[in-house]
Amino acid sequence: MATLVTPTEKTEKAEKQSPPMPEEKPERKPRARVDEKFKIFSGTANEPLADEVCNFLGMPRGQAMVKRFADGEVYVQIQENVRGCDVFVMQPTCRPVDENLMELLLMIDAFKRASARRITAVMPYFGYARQDRKDKPRVPISAKLVADLLTTAGAHRALIVDPHTPQIQGFFNIPVDHLFASPVLVDHFKKLNLPNLTVVSPDAGGVERARFFAKKVDAALAIVDKRRVEMNVAEVMHVIGDVKGRSCLIIDDLIDTAGTTVKTAAALLQNGATSVYACASHAVLSDPAVENIHNSAIEHVVVTNTIPLTAEAASEPKIMVLSIAGLIGRAIQSIHEETSVSKLFM
Repeated sequence: MATLVTPTEKTEKAEKQSPPMPEEKPERKPRARVDEKFKIFSGTANEPLADEVCNFLGMPRGQAMVKRFADGEVYVQIQENVRGCDVFVMQPTCRPVDENLMELLLMIDAFKRASARRITAVMPYFGYARQDRKDKPRVPISAKLVADLLTTAGAHRALIVDPHTPQIQGFFNIPVDHLFASPVLVDHFKKLNLPNLTVVSPDAGGVERARFFAKKVDAALAIVDKRRVEMNVAEVMHVIGDVKGRSCLIIDDLIDTAGTTVKTAAALLQNGATSVYACASHAVLSDPAVENIHNSAIEHVVVTNTIPLTAEAASEPKIMVLSIAGLIGRAIQSIHEETSVSKLFM
């Protein structure tokens, strides 16, 4: 006798035989942390970024007291047990540079004396990086001195976002992980889909950075020949590359007074560019940077939150801030778990 199969049984049989539908992959985010020997602390230079990183990793920020005596001396006390812990201390050495650097050094020393197993200095912005060689007689190599100070204080390794020059990694006698902010910036400009885009390096030293960026966004490359007349004063000479009738994106590691960025934008427009945008990892924005940007022909300037913006900069409509908390969080996770950091940029 033939076996009768009900419609319900047919459906169940079909479901068993048919391959399962692929599930949508959620946004990659680390699992919540339960490791009591993994801790992140922060100085006072950029606490909002540290909180974002901790929130991304699903863990609380470590408790530390950072105060100052009446004469300005820094007082630090770590307010929880860190014995045997893998400690990450976040502190960009932005303005006031010397105060924030001293704060970082004292926090590292406190962790060392509290018997932390490993101390990683996480510096979203590495101050003094522009003084990386003897380009004049009788000048210091300040970047090397700062690297030695961090090592002497007790740091076992460092995590730095876009230092001014890559060779600064060699100034350290401890392992250094170099993070690029470019994945965040590239993603933003890909979404803008600017027509006939040319990525522009404002000087010869930034060509490698601009070439990498241009490759990621599938754009042409141009270079501006720049001569620095004196500190914080640059004179644009001429544009190398075809920018006529094209949208131009100036990319740099930092924007200080914005003098170079504004003069580069003017040179590009004089050479026929239709529009000019700018982006940088670090918004140093010393006076009169915001005024220079506001009065320039630049459409808008994109920066990351490695350095907190001043109230004036935050209110400037031409300045846009992107967060790199997720990037730093994933790098910290990789260091703690002893996995590859370079995979973040592949």
